Amino acid sequence: MARGAFFDLDKTLVPGSSLFLLARGLYERDFYRARDIARLAWGQFVFQLAGRESRAGMEKSRNAALEFVKGRRADELRSLGREIAEERVLPRVYEDIARVIAQHREAGDETWLMTAAPQELAEIVAAGLGMTGARGTISEIDADGRYTGELVGEIAHGPAKAKIAEEIAGTRGIDMRESAAYSDSINDLPLLESVGQPHAVNPDHALRRIARARGWPVHELRTRRRALLIGVPSAVGGAALFGAGVTLGVWAGRRRPRA
Repeated sequence: MARGAFFDLDKTLVPGSSLFLLARGLYERDFYRARDIARLAWGQFVFQLAGRESRAGMEKSRNAALEFVKGRRADELRSLGREIAEERVLPRVYEDIARVIAQHREAGDETWLMTAAPQELAEIVAAGLGMTGARGTISEIDADGRYTGELVGEIAHGPAKAKIAEEIAGTRGIDMRESAAYSDSINDLPLLESVGQPHAVNPDHALRRIARARGWPVHELRTRRRALLIGVPSAVGGAALFGAGVTLGVWAGRRRPRA
């Protein structure tokens, strides 16, 4: 059977929120007003405070994001999204994790981006990194090509993300026991537990505790110190990767220094 490697996006591949980077790019193109950005920011803030424990927090975040695109033409947002992703998101991908993706690909593994971010953004980022594919949160589009403000299926978050990964594995003949997953968040524990080679990347406190207790590799890419990443799957060749860069504020607009 084939092997797979599943990667989270926000704080795993890039510092901060990819959705905020997209929103800022749209704002600077006069596509949205400041109050639209503020509503989206509030929904994301509530999720960061309560989303991990509260269904209401996740609903608040979801509704803010759906309202953000409601009534907009999907083709227009997709075109701008590609431009903004190339300008703001892809340059911020940690070089270390981009190298891990490349090594999985060279070893013959399928590489999948798994994120609660919009499907359109996920596809653009995955294509830019040469990944097999992406699964994000899918928004409904009406017959006129405009977003309705409703979802198609679930938010690709928590247990739903693990379920999507298993569906991909079943469709493409991937052996999850031989596969790897990379994430920063305790929310992705179901995904990490579903594979044979889980990796905690820039982990939050809860995930760091679990990873250490279970002997999972912990990869810290947010500091300037060099950190040998131990436990990279044998298919990747046991390569040593080096941490580089510091977390960026999405509103600062600064590109991270090259390692």
